[in-house]
Amino acid sequence: MPRTRRQLADALDKRGIPEEVSQEVLSRFEEVGLIDDAAFAGAWVESRHRGRGLARRALAQELRTKGVHATLVQEALEQLDSDQEEQTARELVERKLRATRGLERDKRIRRLAGMLARKGYPEGMALRVVRRALEQEGVDEGADADDDGPGYSGF
Repeated sequence: MPRTRRQLADALDKRGIPEEVSQEVLSRFEEVGLIDDAAFAGAWVESRHRGRGLARRALAQELRTKGVHATLVQEALEQLDSDQEEQTARELVERKLRATRGLERDKRIRRLAGMLARKGYPEGMALRVVRRALEQEGVDEGADADDDGPGYSGF
């Protein structure tokens, strides 16, 4: 499994390997391409955004925890644009929308926006996406209720 330089350094330290030896080994691993924190960060962002729907803020926190340098974190996050992030938020809300049916509107908003917040989405975006989804749901439900089937002329 791919690991960052810091994760490997921590593992070597736990095994009692002297720091100077581990740094030499890790530097050699970087030279030959066995450790590549930039590639790790890019793959992490792609995987966790697609698989778990995590937003930039949550992804940045995870990468920092893994010891990826701030510059590399920022570069990896640049592959996500705000439109893509918002589209993912909409998809997440659409998947959870049905589970909240029957609840009061405010409670639905809190639950859905809370789910997005836990995944690292900014509050403004989360509320905008949730409200838009609820409005769309209302429009769709209203259209279904008023539709009397094909051929209805309104008379």
